[in-house]
Amino acid sequence: MDRDTRLAAMDWLAQRTPAVVVEIVQARGSAPRGAGTRMLVSAVHAVGTIGGGHLEWKALATARAMLAARDPAPRREHYALGPALGQCCGGAVDLDYVPLDDSAIARWPAGAPLMHLQMHGAGHVGHAIATLLTTLDVRLDWFDERDDAFPPATTLGTPWPDNVRRHVVQGAEGEVAAAPPGAFFLVLTHDHALDLRIAEAALRRDDAAFVGVIGSKSKRARFRHRLAQRGLDEARVDRMQCPVGLPGIDGKAPEVIALAVVAQLVQLAAARAATLSPDGPRLRTTA
Repeated sequence: MDRDTRLAAMDWLAQRTPAVVVEIVQARGSAPRGAGTRMLVSAVHAVGTIGGGHLEWKALATARAMLAARDPAPRREHYALGPALGQCCGGAVDLDYVPLDDSAIARWPAGAPLMHLQMHGAGHVGHAIATLLTTLDVRLDWFDERDDAFPPATTLGTPWPDNVRRHVVQGAEGEVAAAPPGAFFLVLTHDHALDLRIAEAALRRDDAAFVGVIGSKSKRARFRHRLAQRGLDEARVDRMQCPVGLPGIDGKAPEVIALAVVAQLVQLAAARAATLSPDGPRLRTTA
């Protein structure tokens, strides 16, 4: 994740670890990653990826040759992603190699997260979803009304990173108003009545990018009826996704549900980013 690569760069700089920042400054045609993507390389470690394959192998070798020669001079290299590199992308990239220093960090924007998600409910599914989100550049505000609901660590036993913020609150529906414009809302609490109140508050916002409620088709039907009784028009109620999760990923285990939900969120967030900025980031696989 690019956010973690930047954080690692700041940490290495503080520890005075010699390193080179490799950045894609231009990408043309079919390329594994876009301009602005960075990889951090030391003599023995690398953080981040510029797309993998032979291109990345060449970039690692060039960066480590600079470190071995104690040559801090920045350089730019052009790579055609065709037969010469054994890759079938067909595009081309220009890579900048610069030493890790204060100026490299200053030129490295923090960037906006893929999405700001407000998630309500710290049960098994919420725990699994939050764990997957730690691997993505997502800002997560995670709410529950129960004092002892939040697990102390991810499902893998690792500490929660800074992008996952846990909040014990009363009247959780009141937190909906605090989310930024364009936020995503995911509702999966232990109480259906609370789910309904949170969903209603999110649907009353005109700027919510997504309102998802975990549950069955029968729960959706009940919620639609009750929301209509509370004065929400049909178009507004239609914005509620229930059940949630990308179709075709079946299973009732929390980890499988989490995979389907996170896949749906990432798909919607990428589509929204492309709509807001046609030249913005796109999800790509490696070459």
